[in-house]
Amino acid sequence: MADIQFSINPVDEKPERKLARPKGSSKYAPIIMAFLESEHKLVKVEDTGLEAQYLSSQLKKVCKKRNINSVNVSVRNKVVYLEKK
Repeated sequence: MADIQFSINPVDEKPERKLARPKGSSKYAPIIMAFLESEHKLVKVEDTGLEAQYLSSQLKKVCKKRNINSVNVSVRNKVVYLEKK
């Protein structure tokens, strides 16, 4: 039998549970909503800490799920761009 290393530490109480997002909401939706509320026709999305391809796919999913046809999501040189049609 293999030994596993572990430690146990005393605590005063368990932390509160993190509340999950309401079903059907997306943590990426605020990006799309902020863009739609802005007056800009073309923006680049920066400082998310996410890969451009992954972020663009998530933003496209938000647009599709919410029937937002007025936004085009694209990637150029590893940068995500949002453009109003």
